[in-house]
Amino acid sequence: MNSTSTRSGASLMAEAGQAMQRGEVAAALALIGEAEIAEPRNPEVVMAKAVLLRASGNPAGALAAVERVLAIDPYHYFALLSKGALIEHLSGAQAASKIYRDVLKIAPSPERMPPAVRAQTEHARQVVAADQRALEDFILAKLKTSGETRDLEAPFRFQESLQVMLGKARPQIQQPLFFEYTQLPAIPFYPRDMFPWFKELEAATPIIQAELHAATAQLGDTFKPYIQYPAGAPVNQWAELNHSARWSTLFLWRDGVRQDEACRVCPQTAALLASLPMAQQPGFAPTAMFSRLDPHTRIPAHTGSSNVRLITHLPLVLPGPARFRVGNETRPWKMGEAWVFDDTIEHEAWNDADEDRVILIFDIWNPFLSETELVLITALMAAKNEYYRTAGGASN
Repeated sequence: MNSTSTRSGASLMAEAGQAMQRGEVAAALALIGEAEIAEPRNPEVVMAKAVLLRASGNPAGALAAVERVLAIDPYHYFALLSKGALIEHLSGAQAASKIYRDVLKIAPSPERMPPAVRAQTEHARQVVAADQRALEDFILAKLKTSGETRDLEAPFRFQESLQVMLGKARPQIQQPLFFEYTQLPAIPFYPRDMFPWFKELEAATPIIQAELHAATAQLGDTFKPYIQYPAGAPVNQWAELNHSARWSTLFLWRDGVRQDEACRVCPQTAALLASLPMAQQPGFAPTAMFSRLDPHTRIPAHTGSSNVRLITHLPLVLPGPARFRVGNETRPWKMGEAWVFDDTIEHEAWNDADEDRVILIFDIWNPFLSETELVLITALMAAKNEYYRTAGGASN
């Protein structure tokens, strides 16, 4: 039987391929047309037609065929990649970059691609990167020359948002390890004007420094490694600092418990901290400590336990450059200047100096919580602690 109605799309596509090898483009297109009639919903048949149309010098027809493929399968990777290439041919790289961005979002790993597709994918990356650079240059030039914006100093979050839009940075999210309270804003460094008690804290820097030195003299070197995972626990990024004195602490409060001996030799520091809005959660908070980091030591990127509290830093010993990153922003510590940050956003620290760096660290309630919420959160945490305690387990 010679009727094409009983022939499969696969056999017709095979014949079309043979015709193309012989240079018979018209015959190949005719066979693919028959295959399309036989299997109109087969995306591979329509994709083969697109390839033949492009090879025959009909990019507009090829683009129409690719659109039909995508109507059948919107995530057909080769069709998306071909659409970008055809639009680049017809309308230029700037128009194609919009398609290529979507293509790259679903790109399989390079080892899963045939060499030709891998090369086309790399070309797509280059087109997108060049377009991003051109877009950035265009926007910055416009901002500099616009009468409304040229004299304005862009705040960090505007600059960060521009970098996110350009794909040069990623949006930062809260990643609490223990408890996430919903609908709290993800603010890496909080505005200073939200904490009127900064003035009192910063003015007390010399007193706190003196008591830090007194504590070291009277108690001996009681700083203990901050990272202390037990044997057999997965230490992940903490392998280098686990049980290491390179990052060590002297606690004034620990998991809600006042450390009386340390507070005894640091009475003014303890009294000041007690007057501040430290988080109060029995078994969890507050925690207040002197944190010491050895020379040329990095604290790796990590996140904290809960966004219901924020972390305050006050530098006490800065023998040289020391940096701290929260999200996309990196700041140097400056003597006499405190800051508050959300430690559920990824953060890390460096002591680039040749001597130890020491800061005061303590946690406070998130100021976006109401008094009612503070009571409820404290009761919730206490209940969870009690549940695991009666079960003989660990709460945190």
